[in-house]
Amino acid sequence: MPVKLKIKKGDRVQVITGKDKGKTGDVVLVIPKENRAVVSGINVGKRHQRQTAQDQGGIVNKDLPIHISNLAVLDPKDNKPTRVGFKELEDGRKVRMAKRSTEVIDG
Repeated sequence: MPVKLKIKKGDRVQVITGKDKGKTGDVVLVIPKENRAVVSGINVGKRHQRQTAQDQGGIVNKDLPIHISNLAVLDPKDNKPTRVGFKELEDGRKVRMAKRSTEVIDG
């Protein structure tokens, strides 16, 4: 069952468990129904691509989805993994914040 995700497209994240543990990358795509995200350079698999008029055939690398629970958003202040919380600004907007430094993640 999908839940409200605290990771969005464009976030800088770090893998906290699995074969790519410690690697960082930017979120390219979020799949809320599966609780997964595609991160550039993380969980790369091989794909056998058929030749087309535009593309040459062969084996190409493809970024595959990784589960959200294996990712941690990086703190904008010191680039270390942090949990994400929410707070309301003076003008009434609800924004995400890094719990590590209470820095606003998205403006």
